[in-house]
Amino acid sequence: MKKYDTVFFDLDGTIIDSGEGVSNSVLYALEKFGINETRENALRFIGPPLADSFKDFYGFDDEKATKGIEIYREYYREKGIFECYLYDGIRELLIKLKENGYKVVLCTSKPEEYAHRVLRFFEIFDLFDYACGATMDEKTRATKDEVMAYAFETSGAQREKTLMVGDRKFDINSACKFGFDSVGVTFGYGSEEELKSAGATYIVDSAKEIENLLEI
Repeated sequence: MKKYDTVFFDLDGTIIDSGEGVSNSVLYALEKFGINETRENALRFIGPPLADSFKDFYGFDDEKATKGIEIYREYYREKGIFECYLYDGIRELLIKLKENGYKVVLCTSKPEEYAHRVLRFFEIFDLFDYACGATMDEKTRATKDEVMAYAFETSGAQREKTLMVGDRKFDINSACKFGFDSVGVTFGYGSEEELKSAGATYIVDSAKEIENLLEI
């Protein structure tokens, strides 16, 4: 009997490398506020909710952060959303999970509408049983914990049989909070040290290693 029957996946930094699109959108928004930033620093926006990033990194208040999100999306919804690519082996991993009877669930802090567009763009939407994300206002369902609670309710997953795959501490921290195992991937935007510190059950360097871990 297999140990897990459900696999939750983060999106940015786990399924797709969205660095170009996110950083371009961030730089576009910050420029409107007269802030010149490096692309490297703009990549810090991958992982946490946008509002938190504007507040934490640039001291924006609620009103200014909301405006920042609006400007960010001017670029993102037209161009940035498609400035990304699938990580090597991800499509094959998702196919094997489905072939082996796993329930596959997307659990992302990206707005659900955008997440669905990305999955359809790469023609992998049908490989997910459920695709759960944040609300567009990023207020009522924005944090990883809130999205994860929503994903559990929607999918009917059992915590003791669920595995979370993600690249940042936010993914691992939520898995720990909800009481299930996690896989930290080093090919995303979190370091191995970050994933270890957060308490990842396993750490892998490739999608193929996840296949090996699950013996599929």
